[in-house]
Amino acid sequence: MKKVLIGVILVALASVPLIAADAPDSVTLEAKNGNVTFSHKGHAAMMDCTVCHVADTFKLEFNRDTGHALCLDCHKEKAAGPTRCGDCHKR
Repeated sequence: MKKVLIGVILVALASVPLIAADAPDSVTLEAKNGNVTFSHKGHAAMMDCTVCHVADTFKLEFNRDTGHALCLDCHKEKAAGPTRCGDCHKR
C-alpha cells in the first residue's frame, strides 16, 4: 500500500512541471475599469501555483474581490509591485 501511495505522489509531482511549462508568459484579466495584464512567468517564479490556482484543476477564477485580495494585498504586504488602480488597470 505504501508503494502505491508513493507512486501516486511521485506521478502527481512529476506532472506539475509539465503543466507549468505550458503556462503563458503573460495573462490578461478583463475588468470594467481597464484590463490587467501581468507576467505569469514572473509571478510563477516567485510563488507557489496554488496561491492563485486550485491545485487539482489549475482552475483560476478572478473577480474584483479575489483579484484585490490576492494581488493587491500581496503587493502591499511585500511592498513590491503596483498598488494604485491605474498601475494595473489599463484601458
